[in-house]
Amino acid sequence: MVNTADQELGSTGIVVLAAGFGSRFDSSVHKLLVDLHGRPLVSWALDAAAGVPAAAHFVVTRDASIASLLPDNFVELRNPRPQDGLASSLALALDRAKAIGLGAVTVGLGDQPCIPKEAWSRVARARTNGVAIATYAGVRANPVKLTLSVFGLLERFGDVGARSIFDRVEAVEVPCPGDPFDVDTRQDLEHVQAVERN
Repeated sequence: MVNTADQELGSTGIVVLAAGFGSRFDSSVHKLLVDLHGRPLVSWALDAAAGVPAAAHFVVTRDASIASLLPDNFVELRNPRPQDGLASSLALALDRAKAIGLGAVTVGLGDQPCIPKEAWSRVARARTNGVAIATYAGVRANPVKLTLSVFGLLERFGDVGARSIFDRVEAVEVPCPGDPFDVDTRQDLEHVQAVERN
């Protein structure tokens, strides 16, 4: 007998958004490729998400720079207009998910290296008629599960993500291990490196 958590995974896609320009980091380097403990920054998110046995795995990129880093189960979706913001990358993933008949996607960011596989898995397995949101010590963050019923409510341009609909749909909170810290600046990277060392 298949349990409900496995049924959720069977119709859920995993999405890593990795098409941003990292403009706050350092214009001389590609932020997602900088080294974090011997691995490119983005690999931490990709490998954690890849470990969840979901129906499909997508990464949204802006160019070919991380193609060689993708786990075998990932399909790359290239955003032709990454300058249109995070919402445009999310829309691209939602369109693909809908086209292949998925009932939901679980979405996270490529610059959050301290979110483990267990957090991705808990959110992807959560049952909801709207959204499921990871929480860390009670604070809402990524990843976020979006069901097919809310796809049409999301913006397609700009940097507003799923947070804009949290108060309009069923929102299930999912307590998770890890830390949703974003690496937006060089100082952020140094902070994560220091935390890991300690």
